[in-house]
Amino acid sequence: MNRLRGMEHPWRFMIIISLLLLMVAAIAARIVYLHVFSHEFLAMQGDARALRHIPIPAHRGVITDRNGEPLAVSTPVLTLWANPKELLDAKARWNELAKALDVQPAELAKRIESNATREFMYLARGLTPERGQSVLERKIKGVYSKEEFRRFYPAGEVAAHLVGFTDIDEHGREGIELAFNEWLTGVPGKRQVIKDRRGDLIRDVQVKQNAKPGKQLALSIDLRLQYLAHRELRNALLEFEAKAGSLVMIDVRSGEILAMVNHPTYNPNNRRELNPQAMRNRAMVDVFEPGSTVKPFSIAAALGTGRWKPESTVDTGNGSFKIGRYTIRDVSRGGLLDLTGVLKKSSNVAISKIALDIGAQPVYAVMQNVGFGADTGLNFPGEQLGQLPMHRKWGQAETATLAYGYGLSVTAVQLAHAYAVLANGGRNMPLSLLRQDKASVEGVQVIDAKISSEVMAMLRAVVEEPGGGGARAQVPGYHVGGKSGTAKKLAAGGGYTESSYRSLFAGVGPVDNPRVATVVVIDEPSKGGYYGGLVAAPVFGRVMAGALRMLNVRPDNLPTQTQTAVVGSAQGGRG
Repeated sequence: MNRLRGMEHPWRFMIIISLLLLMVAAIAARIVYLHVFSHEFLAMQGDARALRHIPIPAHRGVITDRNGEPLAVSTPVLTLWANPKELLDAKARWNELAKALDVQPAELAKRIESNATREFMYLARGLTPERGQSVLERKIKGVYSKEEFRRFYPAGEVAAHLVGFTDIDEHGREGIELAFNEWLTGVPGKRQVIKDRRGDLIRDVQVKQNAKPGKQLALSIDLRLQYLAHRELRNALLEFEAKAGSLVMIDVRSGEILAMVNHPTYNPNNRRELNPQAMRNRAMVDVFEPGSTVKPFSIAAALGTGRWKPESTVDTGNGSFKIGRYTIRDVSRGGLLDLTGVLKKSSNVAISKIALDIGAQPVYAVMQNVGFGADTGLNFPGEQLGQLPMHRKWGQAETATLAYGYGLSVTAVQLAHAYAVLANGGRNMPLSLLRQDKASVEGVQVIDAKISSEVMAMLRAVVEEPGGGGARAQVPGYHVGGKSGTAKKLAAGGGYTESSYRSLFAGVGPVDNPRVATVVVIDEPSKGGYYGGLVAAPVFGRVMAGALRMLNVRPDNLPTQTQTAVVGSAQGGRG
């Protein structure tokens, strides 16, 4: 009876059997299709579980000086990382790993346990390939490596403020490294590899994209001059027990900065105990009142009005001059002075009377034209512009103080640039921290060439003639010119300090065919004097002497053959 009931609806049974057969046929057809006619899908899915793309690191561009000497290079290093989840299974080898990494076992254990839920943590970065490989050879479960680059600075502290440095990931953080970060940064490549499910490398398949290294950068500085300036500035700070100092040297013809040094300095290769104050590029960041070093530009302004000639004289009287409630005084009484004498005696009284005669506007215009209070165009991180005040109505006190270098602020770079303009026949060339194979621009004539020549002759007299105050800046074999300055420092609460000074000297050489302009700034000398002619001038003389010889500049102040013969004969007679 039951059997008969099962046969009452045979079509239901057939439908179920047919559906099952269709499903089996569909699956079989799909398998045949994927494996025979279209295997790309399975290959892609398989590759997704086995193929990996790992980055190929690209090294950062090399920074060199103008002669190709390296200032910043990238060297290959090995970075070790770990999968904490896997390391937890190899706890017995933690002490061995800590010893290989030269860290305390307790410290390593704490780090692993605090990252237990993660799959990545750094163990050590920037290891030498040899040291990194020695750790990997221990084959500790969960320890892996990747290739990276580390920045190295061959010149060390000598060029630290200018070149700057990068962080551990080779991103620029200071100086040129920061200013030209995009230019120097490379583009990582991509490599296709096969790894197993544990992440171990099975086979290197192919390079999908080559790494593109960063572009090279050639700076304008000459490393030989940089070392020379660094040494002489450091020795001066030690001799006079000064707080800090800066030196800037500029190629007069091209506007290229040939040397820029600061003290105190730091070693960019080892910044573990770095004092932030030592990182300041004082030549570009620190602003100060330039004092008497701006008097040549006030003289140029007077000559430019036509009211004054080089032989014109001004009476300094008893060495003091009263303007309202202010009294201007000279260090030494000069009496009647021509314009050369004004610079030789560095007379505040004389330059004030000249400025009051011509008005503030001509003086302001010359100082503006040579770059005071203006952007240098160097685009250096943190660079200051200084301040050149502009009054709607100039009072007598403001006019006088501007003429002898107070009431305005400049950087050492701006002051050196101004002297470069004066030495270049009054032509203002844009400054550059990059090597210029050819002059990109002709510059702008901002001071009449004849006036520039006349002022240069006066600066030569300041250095070479008796009573000029710049005798310590003389350079054997060359005619040089310059001007010293001694400026009181501003007090924190306003006004001026009683015993803190900046000692300055700015000059050019050789005078007849100028090649370089140099500025020396020494902050707070505390032993042996503080006048610019005593403290800063000798540094200028020594650096200029070495620079002119290194640059193969022909001497223009050698004794004549007759004089040499006479001197030799006299010495022989005494012998």
